[in-house]
Amino acid sequence: MSKKLRPVVIGALGAASVAALVITTPALSSAAPAPLAANSATSATALAVGDLSAPAKKEIAMKLVSSAENSSLDWKAQYKYIEDIGDGRGYTAGIIGFCSGTGDMLELVEAYTNSVPDNPLAKYLPALRKVNGTDSHAGLGSAFESAWKQAAATTAFQTAQNNERDRVYFDPAVSQGKSDGLSNLGQFAYYDAIVMHGPGDSSDSFGGIRKAAMKKAKTPAQGGDEATYLKAFFAARKVIMKQEEAHADTSRVDTEQVVFLNAGNFDLHTPLKWKVYGDSYTIN
Repeated sequence: MSKKLRPVVIGALGAASVAALVITTPALSSAAPAPLAANSATSATALAVGDLSAPAKKEIAMKLVSSAENSSLDWKAQYKYIEDIGDGRGYTAGIIGFCSGTGDMLELVEAYTNSVPDNPLAKYLPALRKVNGTDSHAGLGSAFESAWKQAAATTAFQTAQNNERDRVYFDPAVSQGKSDGLSNLGQFAYYDAIVMHGPGDSSDSFGGIRKAAMKKAKTPAQGGDEATYLKAFFAARKVIMKQEEAHADTSRVDTEQVVFLNAGNFDLHTPLKWKVYGDSYTIN
């Protein structure tokens, strides 16, 4: 679990910057891709566009991310997870690492409370609003940790976590991947990046990484080759990862996604074998 780290240290950001990074989920596409001509050489690529939201593929995506975020393929065991991993973002918790210092935990608890007003976490909303943008535990602490675990045992809070994961991270990544003409692998590369770097257009966000990659290679929707584009995307992402010591280990790209790319496994068909941080994983 201690391997769960995201990029920009919140201690170095103001609350407004944090809100721009996480709370607001902007349209990710900087420009609509040019439509493919019927006789275009990339027509075959268009037919190969994946759908990572298909249930079996989405389950694979959840396990792949969990291997990097929580050192486990059992992503559903992470609903109850909560700890401060010392990365400047306060508490990190749940299936996607919602953070008390980056706004997404606050939005999650607000959404949960809207659907279930009488819940164990509702009384902590004032404290979550106060600590947003900081690494403070003021008004939270061990009682909040216990309340999180209590809530996580309920279907309602698990559903709330699923919904926020999809709204903020998964759905925008898959939608942008489809618009760019990417396969399941490409859509997953986007999802993994947005989980780590957050949505937005800053240079160290998912949007910024995508823009940097597009300066080096065309997306399939623009007439480019997917393998070439994904290599550019991976390279651009690694530049950002290496800007923070916590992400100097880029194995979730090098010994996972690049392995699938080199094998030509654009569909993410099983069996899948990869390594993250030196640990080996398999999905049969």
